[in-house]
Amino acid sequence: MSGREGGKKKPLKQPKKQAKGMDEEDKAFKQKQKEKQKKLEKLKAKAVGKGPLAIDGIKKSGKK
Repeated sequence: MSGREGGKKKPLKQPKKQAKGMDEEDKAFKQKQKEKQKKLEKLKAKAVGKGPLAIDGIKKSGKK
């Protein structure tokens, strides 16, 4: 037994995955996600400066 034979064998190379094209369902899903993201950003912009947390923040009690 020579020094080269021992040890872990390298795995065989796997074939590269083919880049699949986007079908209509994927395109529609991506479009819906973009629309949701835009709606969330608009709501976040509206919510800035409103509510009890924006005025005083969280109040801590004096107890220890």
